Amino acid sequence: MTDATTGRTTDPTPGPALSITDLHIGFRSRRGLSTAVRGVSFDIAPGETLALVGESGSGKSTTAAAVNRLLPDTAEISQGRIVVAGRDVAELPARELQALRGAGIGLVPQDPMTNLNPVMRVGEQIAEAFEVHDIASGSAAHDRAVELLAAVGIADPAERARQYPHEFSGGMRQRVLIAMGLACKPALLIADEPTSALDVTVQRRVLDLLDDLTAEMDTAVLLITHDLTLAAERADRVAVMQAGEIVEIGTAHDVMHQPQHDYTKRLLAAIPGTTATPRDLRDAPADAGPTALVEVRDLVKVYGGGRGSHALRGPAYAAVDGVSLTIPAGRTVSIVGESGSGKSTVANMLLGLVEPTSGTVLVDGKEVAGGRKALKAVRRRIQPVFQNPYASLDPRFTVGRSVAEPMVVHGIGSKESRRARVAELLEQVALPPDVADRHPHQLSGGQRQRVAIARALSLEPDLVVLDEAVSALDVLVQQQILELLARLQSELGLAYLFISHDLAVVRMISDEVHVMQSGKIVESGSPEALFTSPREDYTQELLSAIPKGA
Repeated sequence: MTDATTGRTTDPTPGPALSITDLHIGFRSRRGLSTAVRGVSFDIAPGETLALVGESGSGKSTTAAAVNRLLPDTAEISQGRIVVAGRDVAELPARELQALRGAGIGLVPQDPMTNLNPVMRVGEQIAEAFEVHDIASGSAAHDRAVELLAAVGIADPAERARQYPHEFSGGMRQRVLIAMGLACKPALLIADEPTSALDVTVQRRVLDLLDDLTAEMDTAVLLITHDLTLAAERADRVAVMQAGEIVEIGTAHDVMHQPQHDYTKRLLAAIPGTTATPRDLRDAPADAGPTALVEVRDLVKVYGGGRGSHALRGPAYAAVDGVSLTIPAGRTVSIVGESGSGKSTVANMLLGLVEPTSGTVLVDGKEVAGGRKALKAVRRRIQPVFQNPYASLDPRFTVGRSVAEPMVVHGIGSKESRRARVAELLEQVALPPDVADRHPHQLSGGQRQRVAIARALSLEPDLVVLDEAVSALDVLVQQQILELLARLQSELGLAYLFISHDLAVVRMISDEVHVMQSGKIVESGSPEALFTSPREDYTQELLSAIPKGA
């Protein structure tokens, strides 16, 4: 028997929590129907975790979206069945499908900014899940929302529940989505890149929480990820997708240590390891010297504590507290730390997007100050790639227009030369030329991030600020982008400020690393020194939390 509200089976010997059989999905366009998923079949038992791994655009997220019928209108399931807790999803009427979502099928989507209501308090959004499914209401729902915020590692959960999404870091917003997905303790949880925005310590806490839920509630988990090491460490079985097909499926140990398909072997070979060094990726530019391109001196950024009608409410706190660092020309300086440690705030002050409370930013020894004209000149030399490709690309613009926009703003080249430059940049970031005519919604998350990187490179800047620039990419594309960044640095003498929670990548690309905690730099040094003999307990904790695989 099956509960019509939750979709949970009450049979003492239940079948699979999720069963997908010979699934084919295509997308309609003016050119016809393009197939995105071809003949996908797998089962997930209650309490089991299956990880679906593959490149961006391989069909992972499309498969997941089909489970609770959240595919776009242009999508068409031409063949196959999807059965959740014994019920064929395609045959459910709208009311029963709505009841199944959330209570029977939990969802943790990839992008926090497009899945959180910007005008609704975070606690209210989590409590809404309890109220919609008649689990709790009023103050009881609010209290349970606060408990969930604490469970996913958010400090001061009662205070944070009263805040809005824009007051959270990217990683903290992702944790809110995880709390919402877990709110009703569903029988099946679809986690679509649930930790791509999280640092390794919070990632471990969140995944430990998912493991606990699986064990206690017999919850099945469909984990969508591009991180094969994480998948192998956390999943019972791993299914590898390529071009819409599952090319290999097996236990996590077998896929990691005895891969059968060439594509799986390529994925494994591309995984960065913490034993890598910067010289594994590139040689230092011959002309790279000690010349400081950018200096940051005693930067402080305090939020809250204001008295005016437009001031931020609540007690004052220092998001950045006395940070100083130097970025030499042609070198890579990285900042690592937990979400909310102040990494991105430092980057935004350097870019002139956030005004420091105190401290200075110098470029070529001159303080960045003055009016719009001076700031525009600096921004041509310092270009950003932000963490969230969904929010950083205008949905109305074609890819070609987005990549060309910085050149238009700065009056560089003719229309024809800009078009040629766009084609060159798309090729550099491993995108086909016809992508220039598409819009962001027609691209995968990884493809959108590559577009953002291409746009940042369009002005040939001296410094690129890369804020989690590869966190949304699968390992093969990540490798391509890192090699591209290394080649450009060697050829053009580019400097990078690399903000990341991926310590393995940081070790590969960095000349110097700064570890941030609670707004302060707590340890600095070469990648070799920090990874082989870290002094601070916090740095040791970050290193110990890196997924090791099956």
